[in-house]
Amino acid sequence: MQPNATLYLTADDAGLSRAADLLRAGKLVAFPTETVYGLGGDACNGEAVAAIYAAKGRPSFNPLIAHVASVQAAQRHVEWSDQAERLAAAFWPGPLTLVLPLKPDHGISSLVTAGLDTLAVRVPAHPAAQALLSAFDGPVAAPSANPSGRISPTTADHVRAGLDGRIGAVVDDGPCGVGLESTIIGLAGEPALLRPGGLAAEEVEAVLGQKLLHYQEGDALTAPGQLLSHYAPDASVRLNAGAPQGDEVLLGFGDMVCDLNLSPKGHLPEAAANFFAALHELDETGRPIAVAPIPDHGLGAAINDRLRRAAAPRGS
Repeated sequence: MQPNATLYLTADDAGLSRAADLLRAGKLVAFPTETVYGLGGDACNGEAVAAIYAAKGRPSFNPLIAHVASVQAAQRHVEWSDQAERLAAAFWPGPLTLVLPLKPDHGISSLVTAGLDTLAVRVPAHPAAQALLSAFDGPVAAPSANPSGRISPTTADHVRAGLDGRIGAVVDDGPCGVGLESTIIGLAGEPALLRPGGLAAEEVEAVLGQKLLHYQEGDALTAPGQLLSHYAPDASVRLNAGAPQGDEVLLGFGDMVCDLNLSPKGHLPEAAANFFAALHELDETGRPIAVAPIPDHGLGAAINDRLRRAAAPRGS
């Protein structure tokens, strides 16, 4: 929840400048794309990304799409390829999202990628989105601007109905033209259709000169719009631990003695922002991981959802 009333901005220079300032301040801004209205936050700011989940009531940390203004902006964060170049030349700006390996110095919050080593990235075609992204000059994580489980919004009024008072601002520039989420193509391995959307898979196949693999239910999670797969560290994970046992390392929350603390002040947005990076860091120790209790409300429910999946027996 954001403490101030939601601002309603027009898509003129003044409104877009104000929206970019809000994004820099870590606030959330809903803005139009050609597909649907997106709920944007600074993709490099973990607490801003955590606020997206809180505002939507999103039940778990799924990967989000990072929106950027240009191919050059995308290349700052991901490893580019010949296939990416061909698809971007054909369909960007437009309703196509590419999933590519992250660069080592990518700077993207691990909440955007849900702890994966790939990033879903898109260059939207909508003039207001283009202007906002250029003014902000950075990647903006933006799922659809609606409460989780509700119909995706294609007008500012749709956004108002679901998120008024919960986000910093809405940029209103009328209805979206496509009205269907972007098509997601995975390019971290063999080209794969990860989510159908506003661009026909046949058009993508024609440019690539080959058939796409198709995501199947039960495959590992690699992109937004798929079923959740648990993040499974190599080490075992024990939940609701008051103290470590044996050789365990303790992941803490709140005022306590531990090896690594998600939030010493017990602040759930901070804990969410630190969550994936903390699991990776402790997993690298090679020791079993014990996790202190996390409040099971708000973002805590999402953290606990991921922890339960991380602690589940392998192969479940």
